[in-house]
Amino acid sequence: MPLGARGVTSRMQPIIRAERLHYSYPGDEQETLHGIDLEIEEGSFVAVLGHNGSGKSTLAKLMNAILLPSSGKVSVSGIDTADEERLLDIRRTVGMVFQNPDNQIVANVVEDDVAFAPENLGVPSEEIRRRVDEALKTVGMYEYRLHAPHLLSGGQKQRVAIAGVLAMQPRCVVLDEPTAMLDPVGRREVVATVTRLCREKGMTVVLITHHMSECVGADRLIVMSEGAIVADGSPREVFSQVELLRSEGLSVPATTELIYSLRQEGFDLPLEALTVGECADAVMAAIKKAGGQ
Repeated sequence: MPLGARGVTSRMQPIIRAERLHYSYPGDEQETLHGIDLEIEEGSFVAVLGHNGSGKSTLAKLMNAILLPSSGKVSVSGIDTADEERLLDIRRTVGMVFQNPDNQIVANVVEDDVAFAPENLGVPSEEIRRRVDEALKTVGMYEYRLHAPHLLSGGQKQRVAIAGVLAMQPRCVVLDEPTAMLDPVGRREVVATVTRLCREKGMTVVLITHHMSECVGADRLIVMSEGAIVADGSPREVFSQVELLRSEGLSVPATTELIYSLRQEGFDLPLEALTVGECADAVMAAIKKAGGQ
């Protein structure tokens, strides 16, 4: 069975739903999340962006019952995360990848680490072998299957951690700032990997990040601030809200920044131009238009 294919009914059905979600950490008088209403559609690539303290990592942990709501409700494929008897079903549906891959790697050989979770679930040996090989090939780490994890780069370790989650065959992967501890090369490796999971495998991906550039390829971008959602739309729609993002202390992609600056100088340019090619075409069209007047 292909990765991510188990139990999929419709790409447009919400796999995760939060309703009137509030959360406060024990002993903390201030709410970390307040009044979150959110649906994550099956098969989508959703990026959640925000500064440290915005509540995005707390939201991630609520998506697979690492944390439970203080009030309100989170459901995974229709299962209430507060239902303790269904916890294993929830964790099988939504896998988590964290910031530090060293905290998720438990074995001395890459393929043994990827096999760890299915072994503990009692998956038959032949099926484990198939899952491990498929997961490592998916993240581009199959040739390293007999290597020691501690000899790998940060980006390679994170891809092994992702493979370990994939071996559980989840329908959704939530990645909580998986590139926070990586150099630019490692960041690109991991972002390319999670993008392929969605585009080629049909898996739902929720990427928690504070790097604007990692959100460009997502289907949907959610911006959080002080425990609330302040923007929600396609990356083009959200990045065009330059003043809002600046008010939250967030930057915008260089292409959007250039277009915005030129608009301030009187050029008629679309803020939705996101890629370098689109930006160049928009600027050239504006120059030609200005020259023809």
